Amino acid sequence: MTENYKEKYRPQFHFSPEKNWMNDPNGMVYYKGEYHLFYQHTPFSTLPDFDKMHWGHAVSKDLIHWEELPAALYPDENGAIFSGSAVVDWDNTSGLFDDAAGLVAIYTSHDTYPETNRPRQRQSIAYSKDDGRSWTKYEGNPVLSDENITDYRDPKVFWHADTNKWVMVLATGHLVTLYTSPNLKDWEFASGFGKKAGSHDSFWECPDLFKLPVDHDENNQKWVMIVSIGDNPDSKEGSRTQYFIGHFDGTTFVNDNPDETVLWLDFGRDNYAGVSWSDIPNRDGRRIYLGWMSNWRYANQIPTEKWRGAMTLPRELSLISSDFGVSLIQKPVLELSTIQKDISIYQEQTIESNTPVSFSLSHSLIEINVELERVSSSNFGITLQHSDSEKTIISYDSQLEKLFVDRTNAGESGFSPSFSTIQEAPMKMLAGRIKLQIFLDSSSVEVFANDGKVVFTCLIFPSEPCQKIVLFSDEGTTRLASLKLTELDSIWI
Repeated sequence: MTENYKEKYRPQFHFSPEKNWMNDPNGMVYYKGEYHLFYQHTPFSTLPDFDKMHWGHAVSKDLIHWEELPAALYPDENGAIFSGSAVVDWDNTSGLFDDAAGLVAIYTSHDTYPETNRPRQRQSIAYSKDDGRSWTKYEGNPVLSDENITDYRDPKVFWHADTNKWVMVLATGHLVTLYTSPNLKDWEFASGFGKKAGSHDSFWECPDLFKLPVDHDENNQKWVMIVSIGDNPDSKEGSRTQYFIGHFDGTTFVNDNPDETVLWLDFGRDNYAGVSWSDIPNRDGRRIYLGWMSNWRYANQIPTEKWRGAMTLPRELSLISSDFGVSLIQKPVLELSTIQKDISIYQEQTIESNTPVSFSLSHSLIEINVELERVSSSNFGITLQHSDSEKTIISYDSQLEKLFVDRTNAGESGFSPSFSTIQEAPMKMLAGRIKLQIFLDSSSVEVFANDGKVVFTCLIFPSEPCQKIVLFSDEGTTRLASLKLTELDSIWI
């Protein structure tokens, strides 16, 4: 491990850049055995410079271990390089590859209208003939613009086989606009979505649109639209992400739920701007998602020094049906098994009222799988004890039917009055039990509850690594059905 990856708070099994600023994941595409991750990057500062934004670049063969490469896209005469996507042009529809396949990046060029201070955002493309190692900007850039729309960014593009066209989903103010193209260069308006649907706490960003089977039934498929929502000072959560379930015919997305229905992707504060990988082979079949692990409310102030910004764990997305309709679930990718080390298993213990049970930890990077059964307690859960005074508490209230993640005493928080929070989500028990899969890194906790039906992504900044975990049961008894503690390796070794 190099000294550059030993800094205080440096994530040890999440991707972060060696140095300087990072935000939104961009251009995520799988090609020739490599997962490409591009990202918003200010390569000369730990703070974002939106007028000089680049696309940083990293590649991985397993979604876990990453090799950081030189920045891929640089600001040019059309402006800074904002968020976007990348695809494999398998059939050379663009005509850019001499009858071969290649990578095309579709991104937002950001500058200002001449002789004004008004932001100008237009869509451009670049292409790579050497597996993403170098990129050529298309001479006809920009390929799409609209002077009437100021917030006009974050193109997510995919091939729609039924209509034999490329589809672009673009964030346009407080809604998304869809365009189609035969060749990635010439785009036509298709439809708009979202004028009244979902949350409009702030402007919409970083949309994605894809199809998934419901309950693994390939004959019953739904379309999922993911939309991130910017920070609204009047909202306690800051920036966050919602999703919609519906139908898409190649032109128009139709929401299955009433407009007032809001479906949150993540109930923690720190999962934003996430999108999914393009061109994962059919033989794999997964839809894999990754988010930026931060929040615009305090992203510029988090207490890191040489670097600022990290990504969530990659997650496999799927759809399930329930009494509440079709919903999205998230599970960490199976490739995390490549960093698993020693495992300790405990079973069948009773946690008496106000008499917690402790398990010491000898390793600071840990995956916790615990199943707790309510006997008579109305409030029970697990405490991640970093020191005598610092702890992160994950608790369940059986009367309110809510899961909570409390980071009010989880370490450094004075950099923002919005950081010290108790986060909550509605969640029902399964046959009187809750299941928690928890990933604890140097400066984050990710909770996947009840097989990924409820997810929290939370930054924490403790002064010491976690020393022990404590199972508690308030005002009643709880039964520990099972506990598995798995030590995890650093990916930087």
